[in-house]
Amino acid sequence: MLKKMGEAVARVARKVNETVESGSDTLDLAECKLVSFPIGIYKVLRNVSEQIQLITLANNELKSLTSKFMTTFSQLRELHLEGNFLHRLPSEVSSLQHLKVIDLSRNRFQDFPEQLTTLPALETINLEENEIVADVPVEKLAAMQALRSINLRFNPLNAEVRVIAPPLIKFDMLMSPEGARAPPP
Repeated sequence: MLKKMGEAVARVARKVNETVESGSDTLDLAECKLVSFPIGIYKVLRNVSEQIQLITLANNELKSLTSKFMTTFSQLRELHLEGNFLHRLPSEVSSLQHLKVIDLSRNRFQDFPEQLTTLPALETINLEENEIVADVPVEKLAAMQALRSINLRFNPLNAEVRVIAPPLIKFDMLMSPEGARAPPP
């Protein structure tokens, strides 16, 4: 077990160093078994955090993200968080004014993360395979000028969303038929 943990830590360190040394605008920490975003990474990336435009934290074991994460990487254009255990976003997600794409699929959201409706550049929201039953802020989504696509497939959406949304929206809204289940992994 310690050997596997050591390998995971070494993998994260290697990926972070690659980003810093190459001056890349991408930080890919997918499938690193992270349960939280390592605090030490903020210090290592302090000189390059403003240039990072894409972060991938897919398929980890994240339960939450901190406000510091959102404010440190305020220049993000894409954020890939699919395949974690997230159930909410910090209110500071509103600081991601340049964000165009957010992938929150295969997480644990029961409520639509309404803070996303304040992001002026957001074009794509993926919330496929969550547990969203509660209200989806259709009117706020409809008012988002940049929004092109929202994926809500395989969520147990209430019937009201299915009826109200189509005439109000000008973007693609993907929904599964009522009662549809996600295919097994």
